[in-house]
Amino acid sequence: MPDRNDVELIVVLRMLLLSAGALLSIGCGALINNVTSGLADDLTTAVLSSEDIKVVEEGLPSYLILVDSFVQGDQPSADLLLGAAVLNGSYATAFVEDASRQKHFALKAFDYAQQATCMKIANLCAAKKQDFKDFESRVQSIKLKDIETLYVFGTSWATYIQTHSDDWEAVAELSHVKVLMQHVLDLDETHEQGASHMYMGVFETLFPPSMGGKPEKGREHFERAITLSEGRNLYAKVLLAESYARLVYDRELHDRLVEEILNSSPKAGDFTLQNILAQQLAEELKNSADEYF
Repeated sequence: MPDRNDVELIVVLRMLLLSAGALLSIGCGALINNVTSGLADDLTTAVLSSEDIKVVEEGLPSYLILVDSFVQGDQPSADLLLGAAVLNGSYATAFVEDASRQKHFALKAFDYAQQATCMKIANLCAAKKQDFKDFESRVQSIKLKDIETLYVFGTSWATYIQTHSDDWEAVAELSHVKVLMQHVLDLDETHEQGASHMYMGVFETLFPPSMGGKPEKGREHFERAITLSEGRNLYAKVLLAESYARLVYDRELHDRLVEEILNSSPKAGDFTLQNILAQQLAEELKNSADEYF
């Protein structure tokens, strides 16, 4: 079983992966070449702009079945596989509570992402088996045209790690995900409206400085994600409060961020759904603040 630090790592990753806006937008958009463009675009807008999490939760399973049926057809495209990976991974972390079912959907998502990555980026076909230095070198050679594949592969891998936290080998692979996310930032930090900055912020704040953590670097990443979204991304603020402010015991910053989130309108186009999730988490942070600090 993982120790306390590993449990905290998994909890934070779960919070990050609940960000449906950062994840689902890729999954739906990637289907454009395989399903009617208007259907994919309309679904993306409807999901991300929805103010009713329950509706999304109840509706996604039907869409997952539809997507899986496309994947099982003859020669599915890499874009279809990427979309299937993200939708399955997002569903696992955002709406599934049973551990065995989470593992099922996460493994399926990672398998889809691996297949797509192998089709688009041949030198990452066997990423899990590659020596870390070799893997790092290969990632550095990836060009901007493959940034979406790189991002989806990284998020799907993170989902797999989160749902397999009882597997030490899986947890050890987190360093590979960090390399992927960092290269996404190197290629284009604005990709998915700065979502990779949120991941990097979490990675840098997993531990206090005495244990190798870099909380101030993490704060920079969270604040950059907020800036790139022009302040509309309330989820980045939740992560700044939970992962940074609590780590360094900055009660003033923590409470200010929580109040800003709770007093903000969640309606912000494609950020709406994830902002509602952010407000739910902010309420939990507020209720536990006195006990924590």
